[in-house]
Amino acid sequence: MAEKRNKTYNFHSDWQEELFFKLVREKCVCLICGMTVATAKRHNVQRHFSTCHTSYNASYPPSSALRTEKARELKAALGKQQSLFKKPVEKSQKTTEASFRATHFLIKNKKTFSDGEFFKEAMMIIAKTVFKDEKNGTDVISTLSNVQLGASTTVRRVTAMSENLTEQLEQDLKTCKWFSIQCDESVDCSSAAQLMVVIRMVLDDFSTKEELLTSLPLQTTTRGVDIYNTVKSFLVEHKVPLEKLVSMTTEGAPAMIGRHAGFIAHCKGDTDFPTFLHYHCIIHQQAICSKVTGFEHVMTPVVKIINSIRSKAKQHRMFTVLLEEPSAEYSDLLLHTEIRWLSRGRVLQRFFFTFV
Repeated sequence: MAEKRNKTYNFHSDWQEELFFKLVREKCVCLICGMTVATAKRHNVQRHFSTCHTSYNASYPPSSALRTEKARELKAALGKQQSLFKKPVEKSQKTTEASFRATHFLIKNKKTFSDGEFFKEAMMIIAKTVFKDEKNGTDVISTLSNVQLGASTTVRRVTAMSENLTEQLEQDLKTCKWFSIQCDESVDCSSAAQLMVVIRMVLDDFSTKEELLTSLPLQTTTRGVDIYNTVKSFLVEHKVPLEKLVSMTTEGAPAMIGRHAGFIAHCKGDTDFPTFLHYHCIIHQQAICSKVTGFEHVMTPVVKIINSIRSKAKQHRMFTVLLEEPSAEYSDLLLHTEIRWLSRGRVLQRFFFTFV
């Protein structure tokens, strides 16, 4: 009885013309009345046909061209009926996908959540202008009007994408061979200390992937033990496989690389961390080298020249007009600020290509 109960039955294609049945989503559907048969067994299908549609054999004789044409018409009618129900679902899926893509575009360009409605309004104006005389213009405009880009909807879309990215990152951490992390602590414009943690993973095919792992706030002090406790709590909470850690990269601050109380010292003294390599951030090394080697003989005259041009509005206007005549690569000069040391390179590059 168990073997009989577990036996599977297969639908035969010749039943379409012989008994007017078709297999739809693993169910036998009658092409005439739309009823379904629970099990794809010949006697079940034949019993339904002989009981409910007795006149079809007389009207459409078996193995005749008339019966074949009738079966084809019934299959076409069923296909149209299915497409009638599928079309709204497909339209809804497309508008949802468009909403996600538009949200990703807005957030990638650092726009606020409320800009979605403005973006949609501009899109509708363009659509009504371009597609108003087209054959399917009404359908296109109707579809675009169903795309949801409200502020609350944008928040939900961003949350969903964030959760999906987090799941992908967790999956990559489980499947990767090794990984390294880079930590950098800085203070933002609101005087809040933020610790950025970036992770770089090596996958099975030896390809690398680099992602922002997290941004951790430091509530009070920013000592090495505070950074260590914050990072360790995050790694344990999210079940990051520490046995795959091979290296850490930090800046040269004492809180990071202190021999006894630094972040690296606490990690090396923790038995949960494996033996790993420690590197100094190459960008910070470049910044230190630029200060040690001394660029005063270069930066001092450059800054004086730029300040003399940018300090007075008339001189600045005349200088921009002068750059427009030879079609220079850059149309203006940048002001240098010591806070963002990376701007030093941009200032010198812009100055060099402007006057050379």
